[in-house]
Amino acid sequence: MSTHPRSDKPDMQRRRFGSIPVRVLVPNVITLLALCAGLSAIRMSIEGRNELALGAIVFAAILDGIDGRVARMIKGQSRFGAELDSLADFVNFGVTPALILYFWQLHDFNNVGWIAAMIFAISSCLRLARFNTQIDQPSDLPFAANYFTGVPAPLGALCVLLPMYLVLIGLPQLPTTVILIFTLTMAFLMVSRLPVYSGKKLGARVSPEAAVPLVIFAVLFIAVLISYPWYVLSVGSMIYLAALPISWAAFRKQERAFRAQQSAGQGVASATAPEPVFTPPSDSEASDRPTRLN
Repeated sequence: MSTHPRSDKPDMQRRRFGSIPVRVLVPNVITLLALCAGLSAIRMSIEGRNELALGAIVFAAILDGIDGRVARMIKGQSRFGAELDSLADFVNFGVTPALILYFWQLHDFNNVGWIAAMIFAISSCLRLARFNTQIDQPSDLPFAANYFTGVPAPLGALCVLLPMYLVLIGLPQLPTTVILIFTLTMAFLMVSRLPVYSGKKLGARVSPEAAVPLVIFAVLFIAVLISYPWYVLSVGSMIYLAALPISWAAFRKQERAFRAQQSAGQGVASATAPEPVFTPPSDSEASDRPTRLN
């Protein structure tokens, strides 16, 4: 048996720096894969391979949609992961779509086209920054958690590329002026205060009867997306943009109903409150009051 004292240095270093569970690394790896897809889309766009560039953007959006859910499923959330996700979203859905559009058509306007591309990227950055700051600021409306404030960056990126989808399905290319205006419009929608239905609670729980049809629908959707990607993206983008006014109207309707219910509740509370009873002041209280001169 060894008589040398056991060194506790490795244990001390482990306690000092801590150990990272593997479940925390898995969502971050997915986020980094999405970032690689976004950066690869920029390269493909420079090389003129627009279809591959758009496919990489869609792939990045799919990965962005599942990394957070995977983190919640395996309890791998971390502050580092949240910050990494925001930075990756800025690159994937702010910088990358702006550069793709600039290399594709916006460069025809020279500096004006570049300014439009920068406005879109900056709007995406502002949208993400506002989202991060609003997480710790709960709204007084109980249903506000079902809505985003402004169009989310991933969906904004997919929708702003709609003119390219239309060309890929064989339709005539839109004038560059229309593409520039559409790009600025999408930038405005991202930084606007427009309430957009988030669908966070949609499908959180599924009944046993709906499980099999839902799986079949998901498989069919993926098959159609792979077979006819530009048709699916074109129709999906147009439906989403057309649904924005409906989302706004639904939010305002819920808000008016909630405010009316609040006002009615306050009115009932004030009506049922007991009236104050007047008690004459005592002699000492009366003597302390200042004399009123008429």
